Amino acid sequence: MTDLTPQQGIMDIALYQGGASHVEGLSNVVKLSSNENPFGPPDSAREALVREAGNLHRYPSTDHASLRSAIAEVHQLEAEQIICGVGSDEIISFLCNAYAGPGDEVLYTEHGFSMYRISALAAGATPVEVRERERVTDVDALLAGITPRTRLVFIANPNNPTGTMISEAEVRRLADGIPSNCLLVLDGAYAEYVEGYDGGAALAATRTNVFMTRTFSKLYGLGGLRVGWGYGPKEIIDVLNRVRGPFNLSNPALAAAEAAVRDVEYVEKCRTENTKWRAWLAEGLAELGVPSDTSTANFVLARFASEAEANACDDYLKSQGLLVRRVAGYKLPNCLRITVGDEASCRRVVHAVRAFKDASQ
Repeated sequence: MTDLTPQQGIMDIALYQGGASHVEGLSNVVKLSSNENPFGPPDSAREALVREAGNLHRYPSTDHASLRSAIAEVHQLEAEQIICGVGSDEIISFLCNAYAGPGDEVLYTEHGFSMYRISALAAGATPVEVRERERVTDVDALLAGITPRTRLVFIANPNNPTGTMISEAEVRRLADGIPSNCLLVLDGAYAEYVEGYDGGAALAATRTNVFMTRTFSKLYGLGGLRVGWGYGPKEIIDVLNRVRGPFNLSNPALAAAEAAVRDVEYVEKCRTENTKWRAWLAEGLAELGVPSDTSTANFVLARFASEAEANACDDYLKSQGLLVRRVAGYKLPNCLRITVGDEASCRRVVHAVRAFKDASQ
């Protein structure tokens, strides 16, 4: 038995469970449990990755200048106000480590992304959860939840796992109500799925205490390479770079991400396909008595009559080679989060749920 004791809060972190990717005995399995782009990354990113194969013995750049410049060019931002990390998860961790600690509070919503709580605990801070209103971020509840100890407020917009979104006016109202010594973090992991939405970049560019995070893991199809980025005041970027490891991203990851962000035609194609099949999937499930809130991401949160029915449907889908995500850990026990796949995958899901419903009657 060791005499070593981990830092306070560490043992309160439940081990993260990723989305399932295989079913024993089945080969034709469709993974719809991790909100991955069914079309994968653009060819331009694959080609960039291959070109970097000859440079695996070289250390990557420490400043990620080329990728930051590409992001800034495409999104019309300032490159010096961008930081890159191992997915947006690492950026979230940087923020908690830099701005929260013992005695501080980190605020997030009841169905918010699990990494907010995890990163707060890892930093020794106290995670504080506030209610949502019918699975939608409640700005009034967040403002009421702020105390003199609050240092960070996290919201995902669109939110995971609900898929719901609040308006830019509501986000601005939240930013207006945040104390100057508290940082509002706008998690834009699914922002690319909303046409014309900047993920909060304009607010992060003009406020001293607003920060935006983004990822290449969703629409860009680079989840396996783990690349994310953040945007905000230069003073905050300077702080975060002091806790960032100097070689946190590899050359292949940097090259693929740069190619992907410049491939705007591919982005538009994937967004269009997702919008089309998201609506089709939601309508098909609703016709079977399985409603969902209007989703603005690349998944739908299917609501069943009970936890037992949701789990039984999940078991049936799994038997048919369809892997979706139970979200009881997000306090949504009667729901299943279903990634929007390609046309064939969406049709398989609706067909399987119909068969499950017919068999249950």
